[in-house]
Amino acid sequence: MNITNAIDLRYAMSGFGVGMLVGMTGVGGGSLMTPLLILIFGVHPATAVGTDLLYASATKTFGSLVHGLARTVNWTVVGRLAMGSAPSTAATLLMLSCFDIAGPTLRDLIAIVLSIALFGSAVLLIFRRKLLMRYAAKMRALPPRTTGRLTVAAGAVMGVLVSISSVGAGALGVSVLILLYPGLPMATVVGTDIAHAVPLTLIAGGGHWILGSIDWHLLGSLLFGSLPGIALGSYLATRVSETVVRAVLSFILIVVGTKLAVEQFHRHVFAIASDMH
Repeated sequence: MNITNAIDLRYAMSGFGVGMLVGMTGVGGGSLMTPLLILIFGVHPATAVGTDLLYASATKTFGSLVHGLARTVNWTVVGRLAMGSAPSTAATLLMLSCFDIAGPTLRDLIAIVLSIALFGSAVLLIFRRKLLMRYAAKMRALPPRTTGRLTVAAGAVMGVLVSISSVGAGALGVSVLILLYPGLPMATVVGTDIAHAVPLTLIAGGGHWILGSIDWHLLGSLLFGSLPGIALGSYLATRVSETVVRAVLSFILIVVGTKLAVEQFHRHVFAIASDMH
């Protein structure tokens, strides 16, 4: 079989570009891939989210293995996050099953949550250092039990966001861990976030598979391009200014989030106008 019949080069190139950003920054997978599929390729939001979740679970499994071998994963923290994310993911998937997977209600819900998650991710990328400087001392003073409870709560929030929009396991997860565990080395923060993202995206992706919102041909094409992209991005990570990359990524997230919000607004205005006529 000709490889071009099995792999869509448009999706493969998109996977390569997003994979390179993930390798360079540790974030950007769901934040860019899902809106890219929706806005550029016209993929239904539910299919874009479900496919991207399994895409993320596959790519982050490799990253988790690397961090695990390097012993840069705090498994206690992973367990706390999973205690919150696993039940909230299951509950969110149960809620999504009540909607028509291809219907307008679910399309609108995903678009709204995705826009909010993109703006939130951009804000966290821009102001992460300022937030850390402001709240690090307060977080260090928290009792260990309180920190543990806040970690479980953060995992629950991530479970909801990721299940609906596929966004939240990267920028949000890293930012939360930096704030709650300011003593952790950055490599361990990233490794812990990636390790937690594996079961989170796998459970959420599996739920979307049951709901029927996975495009397997699309998934294969994305993976075909993303793996070399992640490798190249990881190579460039120490050779490109992280500040510049994060600034560019934040700008892209804001633009994409705005475009999604504007399109959603126009859709509702058009629907209201049609009803009036």
